[in-house]
Amino acid sequence: MILSDWDIRVYLEKKLLIIDPLFEDTVRENGVDLRFGSKFCRFGEGKIIDTKTMNVSEVLECIDADEHAGFLVRPAEHILATTLEWVELPHDLVGLVNLRSTFARAGLYIPPTVIDAGFKGQITIELIGGPNPVKIYPGQRFLHVVFLRTSSPVYRPYQGKYQGQRGVTPPRPD
Repeated sequence: MILSDWDIRVYLEKKLLIIDPLFEDTVRENGVDLRFGSKFCRFGEGKIIDTKTMNVSEVLECIDADEHAGFLVRPAEHILATTLEWVELPHDLVGLVNLRSTFARAGLYIPPTVIDAGFKGQITIELIGGPNPVKIYPGQRFLHVVFLRTSSPVYRPYQGKYQGQRGVTPPRPD
């Protein structure tokens, strides 16, 4: 079942779901909108990423974008961005992450993304450029997260390698 704005507010008021900071326009009809943080990372061209070691430090170029100058996503470019908000999901909610339609209509795309029950942290999201350059800015609402309640609390909540992440978190080896 997808949670309505009413259900989301109850979870927030009871501190079962945490979103910090929480803005007036965060809670929507059937989900929440999250904002860009200030950190963006782009992949250097032609460099090899070894999936066994995931040593991407020499491949990623990260910057802190200014809220006035923004960050340019080039055509077909794959970047990593982070949410401004820290999110904590209880053991009975899962988040399905979508790009807000305004950004999709500008040609941007994100791959299917799930926030697992029990996850805590800022969300690192993969953003893929469309046919034209698109300028984005820290603080803009760019993600829409729809919450689904599980049939019962999960037996083993998320405790993976991205638990507690802050800022853009590059891929980590298994």
